[in-house]
Amino acid sequence: MTDLTGLEQARTKMTEAGVAPAAIETFTRFYHLLQSGASGMIREDDIDPLVDIPNRAELSIGDDEAAAALAKTAMLKLNGGLGTSMGMDKAKSLLPVRVAPASSDDGPAGEPEMLTFLDIIVGQVRAAREATGARLPLLFMNSFRTRDDSLAALERYPDLAVDGLPVDFLQNREPKLLAEDLTPVTWEKDPDLEWCPPGHGDLYPALHASGVVVALLEAGFRYMCVSNSDNLGATPDATIAGWFAASGAPYAAELCRKTPADVKGGQLVIRKADGQMVQRETAQTHPDDVAASLDATRHPFFHTNNLWFNLEALAAELERTSGVLELPLIRNDKTVDPSDPSSPKVVQIESAMGAAVAVFEGATAIEVERSRFLPVKTTNDLLVLRSDVYDLTPDYRLEAQALAPLVDLDKDHYKLIDDFTQRFAAGAPSLRDADSLTVRGDWTFGSGVRVEGKAQLTGDGGTVPDGATVGPEGF
Repeated sequence: MTDLTGLEQARTKMTEAGVAPAAIETFTRFYHLLQSGASGMIREDDIDPLVDIPNRAELSIGDDEAAAALAKTAMLKLNGGLGTSMGMDKAKSLLPVRVAPASSDDGPAGEPEMLTFLDIIVGQVRAAREATGARLPLLFMNSFRTRDDSLAALERYPDLAVDGLPVDFLQNREPKLLAEDLTPVTWEKDPDLEWCPPGHGDLYPALHASGVVVALLEAGFRYMCVSNSDNLGATPDATIAGWFAASGAPYAAELCRKTPADVKGGQLVIRKADGQMVQRETAQTHPDDVAASLDATRHPFFHTNNLWFNLEALAAELERTSGVLELPLIRNDKTVDPSDPSSPKVVQIESAMGAAVAVFEGATAIEVERSRFLPVKTTNDLLVLRSDVYDLTPDYRLEAQALAPLVDLDKDHYKLIDDFTQRFAAGAPSLRDADSLTVRGDWTFGSGVRVEGKAQLTGDGGTVPDGATVGPEGF
């Protein structure tokens, strides 16, 4: 079967499934790149590091200027992730992560209520609305696997919608391709697994298909802040909104300064050929260039995936391209069933929304505090977020009380959320005095456990008693 036939099959499958035309054309463009052997690699010799950017902590934005910009800002959360890496089969944003602030109502029978990512995001936006008077619409880009459950969870917040704007819109989906011949895979055990999301670069064709940008402009909004729903640090920020509005830029990315623990994630670099700022993802970094890309003395920043858009510039680009932005390809090699390594090998065509920095002339970036980047990609991250390293304030911000330790839990026993929950049923241990926590073996933690210094647990496992202190030699 030829590659052309594979593309025709994929386009037919997408059309019959009701996928938006812009998404089909985007997929077609990437398919041709995949055929040609394009890898999207950005070599170190071809770029210069990005080093000179403004720092949010040093901005001087007047209160009135900041408030005026926030009043014209909308918040968009990417909510298509299922948390499959943690063994979930529903939206990751529905995971309980924190006990509600003390000022909130308790749950049933006076029990403290556990809040999900979605609950906290809504709390952050409602608090910002109350504090500033901004309308501050909150929208979610859901996937076909997360939409129903997420919208059901949001029904408890009838005041969420603003000016008749939609609360959500759907990202697109595309067929997984058999690695051997690039034809759409068939998987009768679970036909849903024949499909995958196209990466967060799908933001652009999804926005084009939904008409959301035009609707926001017609409602009087001019700026949009986009972030991942599993990053609770990306709160509404009037100072950044004011800076972005004053910059006149069409697009801006929030960057954080690297620490030794930052070994993954994209970065912005300067292409030598034309001086254009571009994004280089981990998947676009050649193995020979990995050490240089991680060198904080050469590349001091990493990309948070918090983005700011001028809605007029975004609308113009979506109109010009019919939603098919010329983003670089990211090839993702998987198995059709992520939980079954023996299932057929497939290729997922993806792109990164941050790569649009190369599309918008005059795009810029800003350094932000680490507090604006608190993603949860693994149960290691989740344990830190649930611990006393952070306090959840009455306005639903996560306020660090200590430096976050490096947590490394045994994947055989803690990788999946059900296993993790069982072993921390009595609650997360105190991590405020911990530099790191390494766990090897099957350990169940009692209540009131404290972790100090460079702590580790080894051996086959067991139970950490209530009130125990875990240190470098165990407990």
